[in-house]
Amino acid sequence: MAERDRAGEPAAGQVAGVDRQALDEVVRFTSELIRIDTSNAGDGACRERPAAEYVAERLAEAGLTPTLLERTKGRTNVVARIDGTDPGADALLVHGHLDVVPAEPADWSVHPFSGEVRDGVVWGRGAIDMKNMDAMMLAAVRQWARSGVRPRRDIVLAFTADEEASAEDGSGFLADRHAGLFEGCTEGISESGAFTFHAGSGMRLYPIAAGERGTAWLKLTARGRAGHGSKVNRDNAVSRLAAAVARISAHEWPVRLTPTVRAALRELAALHGVAVDVDAPRFEVDALLGKLGPAAKLVEPTVRNSANPTMLSAGYKVNVIPGSAVAQVDGRVVPGGEAEFRTTMDELTGPDVSWDYQHREVALQAPVDSPAFAAMRAAIERFDPDGHVVPYCMSGGTDAKQFSRLGITGYGFSPLKLPEGFDYQALFHGVDERVPVEGLHFGVRVLDHFLRTV
Repeated sequence: MAERDRAGEPAAGQVAGVDRQALDEVVRFTSELIRIDTSNAGDGACRERPAAEYVAERLAEAGLTPTLLERTKGRTNVVARIDGTDPGADALLVHGHLDVVPAEPADWSVHPFSGEVRDGVVWGRGAIDMKNMDAMMLAAVRQWARSGVRPRRDIVLAFTADEEASAEDGSGFLADRHAGLFEGCTEGISESGAFTFHAGSGMRLYPIAAGERGTAWLKLTARGRAGHGSKVNRDNAVSRLAAAVARISAHEWPVRLTPTVRAALRELAALHGVAVDVDAPRFEVDALLGKLGPAAKLVEPTVRNSANPTMLSAGYKVNVIPGSAVAQVDGRVVPGGEAEFRTTMDELTGPDVSWDYQHREVALQAPVDSPAFAAMRAAIERFDPDGHVVPYCMSGGTDAKQFSRLGITGYGFSPLKLPEGFDYQALFHGVDERVPVEGLHFGVRVLDHFLRTV
């Protein structure tokens, strides 16, 4: 293990680390980005441009030439490239989104768009998802400009719009219309990985995402015969829809283990001292999950497909049976599970209810034995040598889905060291979202080291 000085930087003779200015800037940038309200309710009203202009200004101050791109007025993306020292090396994409989910101020301890720094914590919507990573990206590359650092690989920085909805104005637009900006990129990193997960008994895990379930947001429509609420009606659309929703909710999906999930189970089992062969024909995944304690949460959502009813709409008056009823379902599909998902939805909805995709995106897998994954593991272990890096598959999705159209393999790597009791996953889209200052400092150090050495 490399020796370090009191600031947590490598000692003389080691790879240089970030400076004090970068540590200050990552906190300031996180706070200031939070203050720019980029709430995305999915209705098209979001305007990321003020945040995009803020990012572009910080990049320009570092001598970069950012490009601002819009599909829809105000829905702004920023892309910039840093030339590497090896022109023959593949480029690396580092991306973060600028939009956030809405927040209701009355529910929060502090105003969600205050960016307040209190007692060593930065508060506000986006502190975790994911203006913190945006700030890390800015702080790291500005440090490079001050110290004359150039990475080996070209680094493409992308700050996107619309990730919290369809990504049509963000990464989807960039991948479809501006693919040339990502020329040479073979791998990418972004959100939802390399955070501290406290697994009990002092064990600190750092899950790095090497896969995502596919997105299958569905609209169910039941049709029937409209009529008076007091009359017998065997063709009631509401009843038909309710029955289909109940079947979907009660369905038990079969286990479908992907290579990423198998790798996660192997490493978690070894760390917990559980002898098991995850490739055995009679392997019982639920039995193993019961032995993994809190760490089971990292894997449990991704061993199966899922479909959760989330919205219902029908009728306009209590004594009128409507002619149609609509529900929405949040479906998620493991890699390789799409055919099973479609067949199962056909069976569960039945002959009286139709369904269609409202939004659909592919499932992803990334190799866990790649040099990039090894470099991510090494960067985490350099700054927390007692931590344990494990691969995992995200239950949801990120902009990596859209960038995969360009042949870019995506990983979830936005490092944060978090204290015990700090529930990172619960703060995603949750009330009182916040991030410790020391977590940001750890994150920018790890990100800087990874980008220099990958």
